Amino acid sequence: MGVMTARDGAMHVARNRRAYTAKSGEQRVYESVLVRRTYRDGGKVRHETLANLSALPAEAVTAIEATLKGERLVPAARAVRITAAAPHGHVAAVHAAAVQLGLPALLGPAGRQRDLALALIISRVVKPGSKLSTLTWWADTTLGADLGVAGATADDIYAAMDWLGHRQDAIEARLAARHLAPAANPAKMALFDLSSSWMEGTHCPLAARGYSRDGKKGKLQIEYGLLTDPEGRPVAVRVFPGSTGDPSAFTAFTEIAAVVREKFGLAQMVMAGDRGMITSARIAALNQLEDGTARPAAEAYGWITALRAPAIRTLMADDGPLQLSLFDEQDLAEITSPDFPGERLIACRNPALAADRARKRQDLLAATEKLLAPILARVRAGRLTGAAGIGIEVGKVISRYKTGKHFEVTITDTTLAIRRRQDRIDAEAALDGFYVLRTPVPAHELDAAAVVTAYKNLKYVERDFRHIKSDDLDLRPVFHRLEERVKAHVLICMLACYLTWHLRKAWAPLTYTDQEPPAPDNPVTPARRSAAAQAKASHQHDQAGQPYRSFRGLLEHLATLTRNQVRYAGTEVTIAMLTEPTPAQRQAFELIGAPIPLTLK
Repeated sequence: MGVMTARDGAMHVARNRRAYTAKSGEQRVYESVLVRRTYRDGGKVRHETLANLSALPAEAVTAIEATLKGERLVPAARAVRITAAAPHGHVAAVHAAAVQLGLPALLGPAGRQRDLALALIISRVVKPGSKLSTLTWWADTTLGADLGVAGATADDIYAAMDWLGHRQDAIEARLAARHLAPAANPAKMALFDLSSSWMEGTHCPLAARGYSRDGKKGKLQIEYGLLTDPEGRPVAVRVFPGSTGDPSAFTAFTEIAAVVREKFGLAQMVMAGDRGMITSARIAALNQLEDGTARPAAEAYGWITALRAPAIRTLMADDGPLQLSLFDEQDLAEITSPDFPGERLIACRNPALAADRARKRQDLLAATEKLLAPILARVRAGRLTGAAGIGIEVGKVISRYKTGKHFEVTITDTTLAIRRRQDRIDAEAALDGFYVLRTPVPAHELDAAAVVTAYKNLKYVERDFRHIKSDDLDLRPVFHRLEERVKAHVLICMLACYLTWHLRKAWAPLTYTDQEPPAPDNPVTPARRSAAAQAKASHQHDQAGQPYRSFRGLLEHLATLTRNQVRYAGTEVTIAMLTEPTPAQRQAFELIGAPIPLTLK
């Protein structure tokens, strides 16, 4: 982390005069009167504007100037009053980052709808909540006043969401040109994964019952697929019905591929997705034309995915191509199989993962046997009889840890016998730590290690889902009823995630984020934190004694930088003045390359 810049210079009044020649030829002079602090940054002298006094009467400016020079005019309690104060630093920092990223222009032409949409995105980063609670919150911060949205109504919010939703394709196309086009992404790599969130209410057409990744059984849900660049920077999102987990209805991958090809205009890409996302059926559909013929090679999309356990077991059976001897001196090996013509198979073995899975399996088996012991005792004592009743009790226990396949259960009306199926346990254990990746991308474009790295980079999409759903942006649950509003809500969360991605990266020196995670020598081995990140977690403070914070904690600290409305004795005019920034607040703005602004616009 760089050395903090010292900014302890005294405040002073600065008068700036600017000459202006009117069309009539008349010479006019405008004067702005500012409160500034001068400080030294290395060998340079810099100025920080704290307040604009231009609206005050001359005598008030004179009094302020005298006060700053150390003259004592009247008791402070009678000289000045703070008539209002509003949290400013957090919304100012996020807005400044949005401007640096060109987010306002990305959303569309300037106007009230864009200001409302931008305010919704910034609010989702700073204080996620329902749209109605956000309306109330705008009036409590400088965001509402500065973006002119403090008096907005619920209808205004919904109109802005509809406006933003209609611009989704244009917004995502510009993000794709920025992050997926060959100039920015020479590897032509994109990551895609699917997640779900539950709905409140029952009338949304997208709401359906399906596999809940949130563990919310009994709730209707939606599914949404997120497309990112290789570093996990969000580029596009698509919302699907909540029943999309059904393989017969699953179209997320092929639909997002069509979006990338047709709407983003990217003729060649390599799409990485997990084993449930990219199946053989979707691979076949990926590069087919509408008439069922194959696309020309110049327009074909590559992909990277992993095999499921049965396919790996087949490769290991008898004298198959996947044998343990391949891993005597290495952790990955490239193999081929007639079952996967035209594809490369990269087999990997992670010893640490193997040991962890073996431990977990033994723990689950032991926990199941512990719960089964009282049932066995009841049957032996005659307190539990009847095959049906015994079976119900046993089923409750075995289903709890999903270990039923590893036990052989024999039940009669008066007896119960349970033993481990060691053959099945051993067969599963043989796969511990193994995974096999498949791809048609030739080795001269992507070697085996690069294929492994690309697939493991799906962790970045999983991290984005954590940020979107819980850590930062609180997408769930979804309360909207109309299909287009649900899609607009998810789009707002995706754009907020895009903003958060850059803020987390910029603010890494102030948070526990690992600034420079070490690149592993072996792509198969688990990722490790850098020594600097471990020191952050251990010491909690930097060398200057400044505490490290979480991302959310830093935003909360920035909120303590308030903008106060100050009224001086003998005047009816109020001026806006910022509180003195802390070192962390100053550095937060420096890290995003922006001064601390008095107003957002």
